[in-house]
Amino acid sequence: MEERAPRLLLALLLLCLFGALALQYVCPGSRCQLLRALRPPRADPYRAEDESPARFVPRFNFSARDLLRRVDFNIKGDDLMVFLHIQKTGGTTFGRHLVRNIQLEQPCECRAGQKKCTCHRPGKRETWLFSRFSTGWSCGLHADWTELTNCVPAVVDSKKEAKRRPSRNFYYITILRDPVSRYLSEWRHVQRGATWKASLHVCDGRSPTTEELPSCYTGDDWSGCSLTEFMDCPYNLANNRQVRMLSDLSLVGCYNLSVMPEEQRNKVLLDSAKENLKRMAFFGLTEFQRKTQYLFEKTFNMNFIAPFTQYNSTRASSVEIDEQTQNQIETLNFLDMELYDYAKDLFLQRYQYMRQKEHQEARRKRQEQRKILKAKQDRNKEQSDDNSTTDYIGNVERWR
Repeated sequence: MEERAPRLLLALLLLCLFGALALQYVCPGSRCQLLRALRPPRADPYRAEDESPARFVPRFNFSARDLLRRVDFNIKGDDLMVFLHIQKTGGTTFGRHLVRNIQLEQPCECRAGQKKCTCHRPGKRETWLFSRFSTGWSCGLHADWTELTNCVPAVVDSKKEAKRRPSRNFYYITILRDPVSRYLSEWRHVQRGATWKASLHVCDGRSPTTEELPSCYTGDDWSGCSLTEFMDCPYNLANNRQVRMLSDLSLVGCYNLSVMPEEQRNKVLLDSAKENLKRMAFFGLTEFQRKTQYLFEKTFNMNFIAPFTQYNSTRASSVEIDEQTQNQIETLNFLDMELYDYAKDLFLQRYQYMRQKEHQEARRKRQEQRKILKAKQDRNKEQSDDNSTTDYIGNVERWR
């Protein structure tokens, strides 16, 4: 019995060796499905960060022009990047990336203890970035699309400079977030004492009256308010905030709700927000940090030093709500819900489109390199053949 054990072990080893050789013969290289299945999968750094399938079925039809986002941002010239910062979308984190985490010939100068950084163009004493952390709230606290598009040109250029530099390009960028998470995050922020009273809400040259935009609270702030109180205020700007921040409010009479019926007003606002978002140079999504980084880098041809980090644990995520409350929040933010579905679809389609373009470009370069290598090999072969012929003729001459 003891003598049979080594023989049995040897027979098993030989059988495994034979099987491996046979498998390599029948299924060579990397084409074998079985061998591929046995290999550990390669990690995709751009995997869907919200654990949804990496491939998705698009709901909206976008043209190649809508999907391709590559702008010739001239940081040494007059071009200006304008960051539209919507409350509680992760804009503070992204804004810090812009001033601290981009590889630049002349990096932004950020001093300890100061909120603002100096982001000058190479060789010039003027900024290339209009944002909270570079220029401060120059157009008002959390200025929206209506405010920024009217204010920014006047802030960065005097009338004389505007005439001298008519070719200045303004590239608007922003970050969006899942509406329910964003709403809960804003409630928690307000609960801790945030008011955003310094926001101007300028539209058509003026701020709204108290009748047009009543306050949800009577004291200095709304700290300590419950989620129910927060949701019950009909004037709460947290409702559908992302649509309001991205639309052209002058199309609906600004904050005057009597200009048109509510249903018509909502449609105009949503259509305007979608169109402005689609035409922006870039937008990212809080739920997809690595994809946001990738698309920004491809759009502006700028690279970040350190990769973005996906934080799935936030103050909003720690709030436990029942299904009924979730449905109520979605109803209050029904325009934001539709905008976010549109934005997410466009964002993921842009990501896939850019990745396909990247793979096609890499394939084209490999093909070009193979052509160059083959041409070089052919030239070397021709030279070798010529040398052989010359040597043969020379030997014939000597033999004579």
